[in-house]
Amino acid sequence: MDKELKKPLMSEAAKGSLMQKLFAGGALIFLYVFFGIFGENFFSVNSLISILNSSYYIGFIAIGMVFIIISGHIDLSVGAVTVGSALLGGVAYNMWGFPIWLSLVFVILVGVTFGLINGLLVGRLRLPFFIATLGIQFIAVGFCSIVADVQTMYYPNVTGPDGWFKLVFFKTSSGFPVGALWLALYFIIAAVILNKTQFGRYVFALGGSEEASRLSGINVSNWRLVFYMFSGLSSGLAGIIYAATYSAITPQTGPGLEMMAIAACVIGGCSLTGGVGSLTGTIIGVFIIVVIKNGLMSMGLPSQWQLFFIGIVVIIAVLADVMRSKRRTNELSS
Repeated sequence: MDKELKKPLMSEAAKGSLMQKLFAGGALIFLYVFFGIFGENFFSVNSLISILNSSYYIGFIAIGMVFIIISGHIDLSVGAVTVGSALLGGVAYNMWGFPIWLSLVFVILVGVTFGLINGLLVGRLRLPFFIATLGIQFIAVGFCSIVADVQTMYYPNVTGPDGWFKLVFFKTSSGFPVGALWLALYFIIAAVILNKTQFGRYVFALGGSEEASRLSGINVSNWRLVFYMFSGLSSGLAGIIYAATYSAITPQTGPGLEMMAIAACVIGGCSLTGGVGSLTGTIIGVFIIVVIKNGLMSMGLPSQWQLFFIGIVVIIAVLADVMRSKRRTNELSS
């Protein structure tokens, strides 16, 4: 009897996720055409490259966030960890004399370390994920700023020593957006992990029911630890892309990026109740957010309008998620 009830529910969840991806894709096309008509030079090649350039680090953060949200949690520290790891990598490069390649490895290690701490707090000490990751957000901002002595850290530009860094991780001298290739590669790797491995199956299992997962023999604490470490890894990689994009890393600028990542996930069909979501929909969500930001700029509207409209989009996406969840609950009960 239980199996008979679960199959329709899973089918409806998959159907709802597909519809959300189609809706998000349609919204992306509509927004692109809208800003192309009413914005200035929005249909130009330079505008398209600008959209791609603005999507890289948010895309990396969002890919890590997908795993956390599908598993039924949220990581509020990822924005601070992204910029904080890039900041500490800059400290290693500028103040400690690390070669650039070792500084980049250090950036990743910082991200993974913060993910490990999150995993220990949530998985082992059983702290509420909201409180734990919010606390780590403040710790990451404060600790990384202290180590950097609240100074802006600089990464190599194209014309200086180690100029290959920007050419390899951001764009070539001809303007080709190399960052898009890195994002696509990480997307493919993450998609294989999520959809083809035990790791991914456990992500969905814990999001569907943590208690049922525990009763079935899954070590929930250990897997929570691994999920948060993966989120930290994604934030560390995002830190490298962030550093390549901006070159100058300013302390205490990370908080807020996590909301962009959460918004992209929800817009792309991830359910905040867990158990439902996709990487494809999330990447579409990333581009929706970036198109809104760049499109409003092309219309001459200041940054506060960007935040205003993105907030509206997030609320609409969350309301849609709530309605989908209620519909699935009603179908299960009936």
